[in-house]
Amino acid sequence: MKKTNVYIIFGGKSGEHEVSIRSARSVAEAIDKEKYTVIPLGIAKDGTWVCGEEAEKALASYEKMDRGQTNEVLPPLSVTSELTERIKDEDSPPIVFPVLHGPYGEDGTIQGMLEMMNVAYVGSGVLGSSLGMDKVLQKQVFLQYGLPVVPFTWFLKKEWKHDRNTILAKIKKIGSFPYFVKPANLGSSVGISKAHNEKELSKAIELAGSYDRKIIIEKGMENIREIEVSVLGNDDPEVSVCGEIIPSKEFYDYDAKYIEESTRLAIPAPISAQLQTRIQTIAKQAFKALDCSGFSRVDFFLEKEINKIWLSEINTIPGFTSISMYPKLWEATGISYKKLVGKLIELGIERWREKQQLATSL
Repeated sequence: MKKTNVYIIFGGKSGEHEVSIRSARSVAEAIDKEKYTVIPLGIAKDGTWVCGEEAEKALASYEKMDRGQTNEVLPPLSVTSELTERIKDEDSPPIVFPVLHGPYGEDGTIQGMLEMMNVAYVGSGVLGSSLGMDKVLQKQVFLQYGLPVVPFTWFLKKEWKHDRNTILAKIKKIGSFPYFVKPANLGSSVGISKAHNEKELSKAIELAGSYDRKIIIEKGMENIREIEVSVLGNDDPEVSVCGEIIPSKEFYDYDAKYIEESTRLAIPAPISAQLQTRIQTIAKQAFKALDCSGFSRVDFFLEKEINKIWLSEINTIPGFTSISMYPKLWEATGISYKKLVGKLIELGIERWREKQQLATSL
């Protein structure tokens, strides 16, 4: 049986570079080596592509990739040339597994490149990826579908610098302190702060603005539980059981996600069957509203006393280490990590084959 080449692209020009390396290593280790040949392709912090031993070293050591230190620097055109050549093998077309969290990977940029090359890849397409990356645009779409979005506002970094009073008045319209302050186009809780007063708010906006030109402010929900579900599929997606995050800190920040071990995950979440069904329904609606495919994790807030559900956000390339929430939820639902990786590859190839049937001329 001829093996399919799976190109795992990881790293990237993003604040989530190191998280990407951890996820990519887990994916590479889980792939069925009898069916697939794994070919790692790294993207350094400066955008340089690296391959061969240097990419393997980064996966093995979790070290961030700076500009290639060896001759194994790979121009992007070489990548496109190799992949395009292999597409001619219709029985076993190659597929790219982009494990790139954040900008230049989860935001539709690399998906656009792969679409132009007509290469199969795992995950959402250009539209779903770009909407899923931009927290402002995804919420605006969710509102159009009548989904229960947390009250929010947004502005550009330069607007904050030039007219703070107007922005502060805009923020107060969504409610009183506390607020969550976030870069609009980032994930893994990078650059996120919880502000309890105006001094903290100013510092939080400066931090978020160091990562993105667009800043989103959300009403800080009090007395809530953090619930997440995983979505898997293309046009007819499935939804996992719900899980609950019980953070060791005031909120689930970067350290709580990836460094500290005191945060607890309750899988399945201790909620009623009725609540779980409602959350799963909203998750599927959110996935379809953005035209996502492959996989996504959808995050919710649940008000403790009244069980009111708030849709927080969708992540189209969620953390994918073996202990990340996305695969753990599927494991609790009945799909192992190894089977999950294989299913995602199959879904990517399925979507690519469907596209090959579309007419391209009159």
